[in-house]
Amino acid sequence: MATAKVSVRVKNDLKKAESLPEVSAGRVIDLRTNQSDLAPQVGEQADVGSPTQNYESLDVPRTTRDYSNGDAETTPLGRDVPTEKVGGILDIAGDGHGFLRPKFRPSENDVYISASQIRRFSLRSGDMVEGMGRPPKESERYFGLLKVEKVNGQDAEKMGKRTKFEDLTPVYPNEKLKLETGKTPLSTRLIDLISPIGKGQRGMIVSPPKAGKTTILKDIARGISENFPKVHLMAALIGERPEEVTDISRSVKGEVIASNFDEPAEEQTRVAEIALERAKRLVEVGLDVVILLDSITRLARAYNLSVPPSGRTLTGGFDPAALYPPKRFFGAARNCEGGGSLTIIGTALIDTGSRMDDLIYEEFKGTGNMELHLDRKLAERRIYPSIDVERSSTRQEELLFSAEEYGKIVTMRRMLSVLSPDERTDILIERLAKTSSNKEFLDSLSTDIK
Repeated sequence: MATAKVSVRVKNDLKKAESLPEVSAGRVIDLRTNQSDLAPQVGEQADVGSPTQNYESLDVPRTTRDYSNGDAETTPLGRDVPTEKVGGILDIAGDGHGFLRPKFRPSENDVYISASQIRRFSLRSGDMVEGMGRPPKESERYFGLLKVEKVNGQDAEKMGKRTKFEDLTPVYPNEKLKLETGKTPLSTRLIDLISPIGKGQRGMIVSPPKAGKTTILKDIARGISENFPKVHLMAALIGERPEEVTDISRSVKGEVIASNFDEPAEEQTRVAEIALERAKRLVEVGLDVVILLDSITRLARAYNLSVPPSGRTLTGGFDPAALYPPKRFFGAARNCEGGGSLTIIGTALIDTGSRMDDLIYEEFKGTGNMELHLDRKLAERRIYPSIDVERSSTRQEELLFSAEEYGKIVTMRRMLSVLSPDERTDILIERLAKTSSNKEFLDSLSTDIK
């Protein structure tokens, strides 16, 4: 009796199979779902020339994801997908996928990139990725990257193996970034003489409030962009006032990555991290990069609010665990042997009345190889730039000058040491204003000695 029921069931299944559309040999039909395996497999392109009625009658999806060739999604069968050129800075999430952020920060214009594409091209956070993207579907929020075409301006398919930033050999800065652009501004001329900046410098501008640090940052940016147009210039503004962001964005000829003071601490730290990753990727391909960070103090304060508490507290309520991330940022500055450099010039706030700010400066003091100190007393006397000549200096500065120039710099230092602290900067600025260039000024010192 049971055998008879099985025979009837088999006959019914055979009749259903005969009523289905014809399929090519080797294809398997699932009698339970009424579907075949005609859909392209992973790594297999759809055969557009094959009969499409089989897909329609068997209700097979008309699109399929193909991750093996670096594409996020293959073109749907039977219709064209509108595409457009997309690009942005890669920000990789914790689970492997990422987003291309055109403005460094999360926005509605971000482009989704799959984890398989990131793995295939060995992409890293901070890479500038370009390619073709498709608009979001009804259930999606962002554009989707269809194909990776360029990475950091190079053909993605022809990219060789990249050296990791951490594997590059750091050496002392030995090529000077000349900031002088003419008779004025005097601030850049003074920096070139007192605390010169080289490629790969790790410098701090130590400043009390209202001493002119923002103006000096803009002057440094202008000097670099005019004298070294091939240097990639970036400004990272952390917890800044909105009007200051606008002012610097219009003044700096480079990438400006900013977060306002009213934004969450996590957002402020994320801005700094993506800026640093972007700079590292450029150094890995041999470029010279300069980051102007304003400020180290506010970055450390943001990490103090965002890192998990360690259970210990330093002076002013600062968690020692919050010191590592900003030190990691500042410590990334280096001149790399064989090409490429990352210069970071950060500002540190002092005399603000906050014990936490003083602690942050004390922790970072000595980690840099260049310091430029601004003096509140000079600023109150309206002497600008209010640079403390005695306390400002650069380590291994002899590597940034020729032997003749360095001899004149030593002579200048000796002459300034004879003057009282209140007169040094004032007289130096006065003498600089009477000459059209630093070379003329240094030559005049030799004449005075004779």
